[in-house]
Formats: sequence, structure tokens, C-alpha cells
Amino acid sequence: MIMSASAFTTDGADHTVELVVLENPESATDGGLAVPSKEIIPLLSQAERPKINIFKDFRSREKPLEQVIKNITEAEISLLSQLSFWVWKGSRYSGLVCMALSSIIYFVMEVLSDKFNAQSIPLFETAFTRCTVTLILSCLWLRISGQPLFEATHPWSPLVLRALLGSLSLLSFVYCIQRIPFSQALVLGFTTPIFASIMAKIILHEKLKIADIVGLICSFFGMLFIFKMLYTRRLLKAEEASIISFMRNHHIYIALIGLFSSITSGISYCLIKAAAKASDQPVLTVFSFGILASPATGICSFAFEEFVLPSRYSLSLMLILGTLSFLAEVFLARGLQLEKVGKAVNVQFTEVALSQLWGICTSRMGWTSFGQLAGCLLVLISVTCTMYIGPDKDNE
Repeated sequence: MIMSASAFTTDGADHTVELVVLENPESATDGGLAVPSKEIIPLLSQAERPKINIFKDFRSREKPLEQVIKNITEAEISLLSQLSFWVWKGSRYSGLVCMALSSIIYFVMEVLSDKFNAQSIPLFETAFTRCTVTLILSCLWLRISGQPLFEATHPWSPLVLRALLGSLSLLSFVYCIQRIPFSQALVLGFTTPIFASIMAKIILHEKLKIADIVGLICSFFGMLFIFKMLYTRRLLKAEEASIISFMRNHHIYIALIGLFSSITSGISYCLIKAAAKASDQPVLTVFSFGILASPATGICSFAFEEFVLPSRYSLSLMLILGTLSFLAEVFLARGLQLEKVGKAVNVQFTEVALSQLWGICTSRMGWTSFGQLAGCLLVLISVTCTMYIGPDKDNE
């Protein structure tokens, strides 16, 4: 109900007061009396007025659980991307870190092969599977990243030579593993960093500092101490007799083949660095290696070994190891691209130290020899010093 009052003054002394009462404001527009007063409009309409419930739980005003999970997931993805960028190209230590990751992946492959291997697969067949998986994954990597597989601007000379020497090194190393004890084959294989440093001095004209030379020597002698102990403890009498009898007749040939594998692998490291720096794509060197190594190992598998059909379990394990091998090769190529060869290859001895520590933790071996302890300490100290010193200033 709205009431309005108005006063009228006449010429006389009488005053007249008129009172108007309206039941509904809308009736004035329907023919009633016009109201001169202004209409009062509330600041908030009924629909806009907040509804306050004192019994409502205050936690309902918090972010929903899905939003919290989404924020946490985005933060984890952001942290992972930043870490990946730091490892790949965001730090002056990226080259050494990539080499360390490559060695760690090779160590993981060794553990998986030792723990989950249930079927005896010939070595050339295993190498063929890994090379094929590496070829497929490197091709997919290049296609997804928009890199052409075959282009005239690619540095074909170092890529072809890298594929050729890398394949020869792989084939000769597999031959050595088949003919001599595994520990001795590894010793021959780990002479690769020594030859890689020498070849980098000759081919790439890298300057080797005293610290780099001392680090390589310490790591190599530490590895010799370790594998000398493993060889004397693990070799069975019958196996020892047959191997000694074989090596008396073929010792020179096996040693020459092992040295050939190490030398070609060392030259291959220099070619990986040259090709990766020229193309700015380290995966391209892995792809070129897979193109030649996959058919070469496949031919050797069918020519010199009896083909064994792997079970589902063995095939799954071989595919996993092939994927890890691809990642290890990519990190290796990236590490050589960013860092000097003479400094980067010393980090590869990390695999030896990790393998030794794994054997101790799984109670397969203990600290029963001073040489074993000294070898592990030499490798760890050498690699740690290399990582701590970091890259040279002229290489940044």
C-alpha cells in the first residue's frame, strides 16, 4: 500500500488537505490517479539475493576434488617437462648427465636380462631384435618431430661411416662374447673409452687435459680390478679348462677381434659427435645405425646360429630391452653431441660400478677382495670427479 499527501493553498485562509490511498501501484496506470512520487526500486531483486544457510558445511565452498587433482597433475607435468629440458639442453652439465643416463639404462638392461631371462636366445638373434626395435623407434621419433629421414642436407659421410663402423663393432663384439668368458669380453669392450679419446684427439682435434687422462686411467684400472675378481671366482673348472685350451690356439685372433671392436667403436663415437653436431639431431645417428645393423645382425643370425622361436614372455622381454637400448643410444648420441668425447666416455664406467653394487646388494658377492673394493672406489671417484668438474669453459 502506498500513501501520498498533497496540500493546496487558496487565496483565503482555509487550507485543504487531500489524502490519496492506492491499493496497488499498477492500478494507477489502469485509469487511477497518477502518483507524482518516484518509485522505490530495491538494490537486489529477489532472485539475486544471496541465500545464506548457517547449517551448510563450509567445506563445500572449497575447490572440488577433480580440480585439485587436475592442478596437482599439471604441476607434476610442468616439473617433469622442466626436468626433461634441463637434462636434454637446459644445463651446462646436460652432456654429462645424458651420458650418465645412458650408462644407467644399460645397467637396468643388464639387471632385467639377469633376473627375467627364462629362455636361451642366441646372441645374434637378440642383437637383431634390439637393432630392429631401435630402427623403428628412431624412425617414429624423426617422423613425429617433423625431421626428414632422407634429405640432401644431411651429413651423409659421417652418418654412413658411423653406421658401417658401428655395425662392425657390434658384430665383432658378439663374436667375442661367444668365444671367451663374458667378463673378459667386457674388459675388451670397455677399452672403447680409451680408443675413443685417442681417436677424438686425431679426428676431432680435441684437447685432452691431464684430469681427463687421469680419470680414464683410474676408471679403466678400477674396472680391471673388479672383473679380475669376478673372473677368478665365477669361472668353473671345466669351463676354465676348455677356455684356456681354446685360447692357447686362438688367443691372438680373439684379442685382435676384440681390439678391432673397441677401435671401431671409438671411431664411431667421434662420427656420432660429428654427425649430431652437423645435423643438430642426435636421433639421426641412431637411425642410420639401425638401417645397417638390423639387416646385418639378421643375416648373421640365420647364417651362423640356429633360429629359436621366442615365447611370449621372452618376446616381451626382448621388446622391452630393445626400447631401453634405443633410449640408451639416444642419450649416448646426445651426450657426445654436447660434450667432449674424452670427458664424456669416462662417465660410461658408471655401469661397471652400478653392476658391482647391485651384485653386493643382492648377496651374490661380497667384499672378499681388496682389489674388488679398490676397483669400485676408483671407478666411483673418477666418475664423480668428472661430473663435479663439469665441462670445460671453451666447450660451453
